[in-house]
Amino acid sequence: MGSFVIHGGKQLKGEVIPQGAKNEALQIICATLLTDCEVVIENIPQIRDVLKLIELLADFGVKVKKINENSYSFQADQVNLELLNDEAFSKKVAQLRGSVMIVGPLLARFRKASIPKPGGDKIGRRRLDTHFLGLEKLGASFHYDKKKSFYHIEGKGLRGCEILLDEASVTGTANVIMAASLSRGKTTLYNAACEPYIQQLCKMLNNMGANISGIGSNLLHIEGVETLKGCRHRMLPDMIEIGSFIALAAMTRSEITIKNVNYQQLGIIPEVFRKLGVVMEVRADDLFIPAQDRYEVDTYIDGSILTISDAPWPGFSPDLISVVLVLATQARGSVLIHQKMFESRLFFVDKLIDMGAQIILCDPHRATVIGLDRKYPLKPLEMISPDIRAGVALLIAALSAEGKSTIHNIEQIDRGYQLIDDRLRKIGAEIHRI
Repeated sequence: MGSFVIHGGKQLKGEVIPQGAKNEALQIICATLLTDCEVVIENIPQIRDVLKLIELLADFGVKVKKINENSYSFQADQVNLELLNDEAFSKKVAQLRGSVMIVGPLLARFRKASIPKPGGDKIGRRRLDTHFLGLEKLGASFHYDKKKSFYHIEGKGLRGCEILLDEASVTGTANVIMAASLSRGKTTLYNAACEPYIQQLCKMLNNMGANISGIGSNLLHIEGVETLKGCRHRMLPDMIEIGSFIALAAMTRSEITIKNVNYQQLGIIPEVFRKLGVVMEVRADDLFIPAQDRYEVDTYIDGSILTISDAPWPGFSPDLISVVLVLATQARGSVLIHQKMFESRLFFVDKLIDMGAQIILCDPHRATVIGLDRKYPLKPLEMISPDIRAGVALLIAALSAEGKSTIHNIEQIDRGYQLIDDRLRKIGAEIHRI
């Protein structure tokens, strides 16, 4: 188990370039299974979850070529479906939540798929019903082996239909879109997730010859086609990493420029940070955050306490709730953090309380943060990263706390953030990996 040793309390300064978007990468890479032609993907982040998924496709027989540090070529012209019955495959998939998105492409192109119950962060229940119910409406049939925790799916005659998703699941939407792209007839998909990464998937599929309209809305129309061709696709910068760097700058009183953020795709994220008092300036396609001694939380018009909650896009991303909670600990003013979508994501606040933060954990979904206005800086601590987003939130806290902190189980952070220690050192952070 690796660890970060951090000597915090230092002001940072410089430029950071956000990595390619993790959540887009998992969808886009799975989509390469839809065609036997070459697909080139640029701006792929070099992080554990993405590299494991690339390795998984290579195990399937997909020809994977690394063109440069962040670009890969994929050609799925000799896919070995026998791997679905392999025990080693089962173990790999069980470690990777994003692997569930191989189901839609395999079902669409080869009419069958199998998958063990996927792994991922322990942040609460993350059901697969939305995926399977949507695929069932297209004509797929499912069998769940309880003893082996394995799903077997068949779909010999997928046909377009009207689908109303029971929730706007991002991965569920992606799976249904990919399956419908090669189904007969027209699919109408309502209550679809519409975040930028789903838009990117739709645009890529259209470049491959799919016929998808309504992109950017929660009502998609998909006219099935017989085959898809290859294409070249460039991924967006990771909005979650951009939000993490905004919080880091404010917490450490640092002047940081985040390069090439694709600002128009950030949605409500910058506005939420502004409500917490963070000053930022858009310069071309860069985001400049000046050094701030203080930042003050807004209140509502009637003076009542601000609430920040997550919601499906275009609402605030649940992946940034942990980060804004840490940011609020040193603000002036109080804020209620409401994590609606996952019931275990706030359980890392005990570490922040041990560091001196004033937080009341109301229940598994809500925490009230009483901002200390920097009068009582956070204290260094030895702690364990429970998941990707809580891990980077604790890293931000440690970088703001004067003295030596240690974070164990940093493999969790590595799953979502590319060479984060190297990039932080370049802007002045004292952080070492052991």
